[in-house]
Amino acid sequence: MTPVLKYLEHRELRAPRGHGEAVIDPPLAESGGVLAANRALRAEYCYDFHGRCLSHLAVEARAELLAEARAWTAGYRDVPPPVDAAAPLLMAGHQPQLFHPGVWFKNFALDWLARRHGGLGVNLVVDNDTMKSSALRVPGGSVERPRTMALPMDQPAPQVPYEERSIVDQALFTSFGWRAAQRLAPLVRHPLIESYWPAVVARMEAGAKLGESLAQARHQWEGRWGSATLEVPVSRVCRTPSFRWFLVHMLLELPRLRKAYNRVVRTYRRVNHIRSIAHPVPDLAAEGDWIEAPFWIWSREDPRRRHLFACRRAGTLRLTDRRGLEVELPLGPDDDPGPAVARLEEFERQGVKVRSRALITTLWSRLVLSDLFLHGIGGGKYDQVTDALIAEFFDLEPLRFMVLSATFHLPIAHRTTTADDLRAVQQRLRELAWHPELYVEESGGPLPSEPGRESGGSLPDPAELITAKRTWIHTESTPHNAWRRFREIRRLNDLLQPYVEADRRRLQAERERTAQALRDEAVLSWREYAFCLFPEGTLRKVFAQLLDK
Repeated sequence: MTPVLKYLEHRELRAPRGHGEAVIDPPLAESGGVLAANRALRAEYCYDFHGRCLSHLAVEARAELLAEARAWTAGYRDVPPPVDAAAPLLMAGHQPQLFHPGVWFKNFALDWLARRHGGLGVNLVVDNDTMKSSALRVPGGSVERPRTMALPMDQPAPQVPYEERSIVDQALFTSFGWRAAQRLAPLVRHPLIESYWPAVVARMEAGAKLGESLAQARHQWEGRWGSATLEVPVSRVCRTPSFRWFLVHMLLELPRLRKAYNRVVRTYRRVNHIRSIAHPVPDLAAEGDWIEAPFWIWSREDPRRRHLFACRRAGTLRLTDRRGLEVELPLGPDDDPGPAVARLEEFERQGVKVRSRALITTLWSRLVLSDLFLHGIGGGKYDQVTDALIAEFFDLEPLRFMVLSATFHLPIAHRTTTADDLRAVQQRLRELAWHPELYVEESGGPLPSEPGRESGGSLPDPAELITAKRTWIHTESTPHNAWRRFREIRRLNDLLQPYVEADRRRLQAERERTAQALRDEAVLSWREYAFCLFPEGTLRKVFAQLLDK
């Protein structure tokens, strides 16, 4: 088995279905062993980043990360006391959006694991991703007829990274919490958003952008519940000197990186039977001398993310978005990245920004920064690609990561309906067509208002029809009688249909009621509702139960 295939074996990771159920892989009880093995493996890491050893770069990168995280977190809440530099560092990350409670559970697990193992938890706010929608799905109506709507937080705006996304309509944004609580009122009492949203508005009034307001208020709430993690945006991590050194190294090695990257991604698609060339990520392209790098680039004047292309020419690295933006990074003797790193800092001040894409964000976090990284289900699936890329490009054994997610349903009392209920009704309707005798015998005979009787006609004796059908059923099928046997059974089934018409009407009505109930169930028990739509007590209780286990 090649190193790539070793890490890309198909892995089944599915979200739990029941309320309060969780996926934790490996189990929390094994986290200590995983963490110890990761730290031992990291101690053996050896890789040359153009004159800087990985172990030395990691020490500097961690110090920069913690400095940035402490400074960022201190801007809106108390920060925990410093930990020893040699203490375990655990990390997780997510976009600064109103995610569902199963994602939020990961944040509390991060704190729980860090405390348990004498370390520190740092959560990455992935602000280099774009905000897909400025509305949130909120349920309303009644238990009997629930409905959801996309409730706007803000006016629509161009898709730009959270790092650049300001609030367009502050009045609309301010009123969102009240509007969401009003819509929820018939279904959920005292949702967290009633007290959480004023904290969001306070961050907005302090000058925070949209994603920052959501994330900082949420992190404040975690502090109220006793969590002692730090947070830091990916944008600030990408501005650290150690990350820029890593970036220049990857650009200098871009032909080799592109080959390894594409091989890993294509193998992942083949192993997981994925036809889309966009999943898990597109291949890196090449256009003449220009090679695509797994990073984003944009400018302050045009903050839309573009794919970054690079090429080497006469002692320089040239970067472009292939849309008119082009910059040049000087290299020192023997391709020393130092001058390029300094120039990147200058470009940042001028508004030109280079940020990591998803795989590189987690690669940097797992290879250099953290001793244990916590993923959700999606990240856990896709980060097999990161494992394989670490093995293929760096020739290193990747550290293990954990996958955590949970399912929560809004506390709305209702009769649960499942797809099995609908299938059961449909099966009974099918039996009416192919086994009507079962229902005729159960009912004891035909109804008095069946077709034929109203016009003075008569219906065949059902007992005779059933006897004739069973005779044919028990007649051995041969090449000579098979066709006639089939036609006779079908004819007798048709003759028995008037006797089960009442059952058919009843089951058809039941099918419609069950189908509607199933649609209502999809509204009432959707697992993706934002954490702030749940009562605070519901979340705290289940979080504690899952971690106590």
